[in-house]
Amino acid sequence: MAGGAGWATVRGDDEGWRVMGRRTAWWHRGRPLAIVATVLCATAALPGRPAAAAETGTPKPYAFAQDATTVQGATGTTDAVRLEPGGTYRSSLGKDGRLYYRLELDATSNAYVAATAVPRRGAKVAYSDGVKVSVQDGNSGSCSSSTTAHFGASQSPHPIAAWASREIGPGKYACQTAGTYYVVVERTGAPVSPASPPSSPDAWDLELSYVSEPRLKKAGSTSAPETWNSASPVALQGDARPRRGGAGFTTAGALEQGVWRDGISPGQTLFYKVPVDWGQQFYATAELGSSSGGEGFMGTALVMSLYNPVRGLVTDAGAGYDGSQRAAALDPLPPVEYDNRYAFNDRISGMRFAGSYYLVVHLAAQVADKFGDGPFGLTLRVRVDGAAQTGPAYAGRAVPQGVFDSATGDSVPAMGGTGPAGSGGSDDGTTMKLVAVGGIGTGTVLVLALGVWTVAARRRATPRGW
Repeated sequence: MAGGAGWATVRGDDEGWRVMGRRTAWWHRGRPLAIVATVLCATAALPGRPAAAAETGTPKPYAFAQDATTVQGATGTTDAVRLEPGGTYRSSLGKDGRLYYRLELDATSNAYVAATAVPRRGAKVAYSDGVKVSVQDGNSGSCSSSTTAHFGASQSPHPIAAWASREIGPGKYACQTAGTYYVVVERTGAPVSPASPPSSPDAWDLELSYVSEPRLKKAGSTSAPETWNSASPVALQGDARPRRGGAGFTTAGALEQGVWRDGISPGQTLFYKVPVDWGQQFYATAELGSSSGGEGFMGTALVMSLYNPVRGLVTDAGAGYDGSQRAAALDPLPPVEYDNRYAFNDRISGMRFAGSYYLVVHLAAQVADKFGDGPFGLTLRVRVDGAAQTGPAYAGRAVPQGVFDSATGDSVPAMGGTGPAGSGGSDDGTTMKLVAVGGIGTGTVLVLALGVWTVAARRRATPRGW
């Protein structure tokens, strides 16, 4: 190969392709006829290439919403920042913190605010550590509901979500007038003792979501359904299809009825979403596969939680682990009905909306100490029983729009191969975008190259003087 300084000529000195850096040119009789950019970075970003490995072997603690607005919680109501319906926000909560955020509410809509607390990597948490969310009026009076979420027996740091509401209705409901209200988010925990060792003092990251539900066009029953099918159905059978779970609510992997498999590593939390319509019942079982080595026993190793479309915790289930396969199943839940909200039981009142229900699976970090880093096989058996029914007639639109629609609107590509992925994040399309960019770039080079080649060939074939 010959050529000028820095150039590599593919054909002879007089004519041929010459490459310098990222540029490629076809030279004919000492002149470049065209220069094109070679797409080297695109191929480096293809699956399996080290340059594309944005994810490491350590599971991602949580995937925050990309469009989340960062806000600072106030230590008092006077400076509380306003949250907007349909908004998603990112904040943080100190160990002894109590933060305030402001709502401006009308006298007709229901407001739901959820706070997802995410301890930072390497944090230590105790059984009773958790996050509490409430909505209060200007006189510190609590509105319709407030909840506390705990890390529980696993004592493993992972995302947990608590929710609170201001609901319009008769009888037990407070805060019925339009005005200014406050969302209060605080950390909870028992005093330090031998049974409850100190937890890490580091701040927790927060993701706040705010959903507004319109009133009904016509008032109906205010009593929860008294009877429903509470029998456990026959477990689904069949070959499991691969599906990747997400690392947060907004990246949750889409599922439908069926048997699914994934991989999960100790300390990892996977999010899935399942459309459940009015009148339908939801069932789920999570199975942790057997280990190839290790010994010992953990009382609570696998935790599966179900959250409703506004990220309100409905119920959860756990399973111990000794290296043999274990399963955790949700107790039967009622069909999705608007009137479920009038029940005193959280498992019933949480099933009050149609929409995407979130199945969240966590494997305790301590599993690695006894059975290795994994990933471990995870099988999900998801059943949605019953025909979809007509929902309530709302007098307006929910915000964000479509939050109470049962259609997910998207899906997550199935994973390739036969083993568990254990990657810790849903395929958000980045890989396919990189492939597309690489394909477009490479295709452009080839098209331009062929065009230049054709021009050069015609010039060689054309008699001089024409």
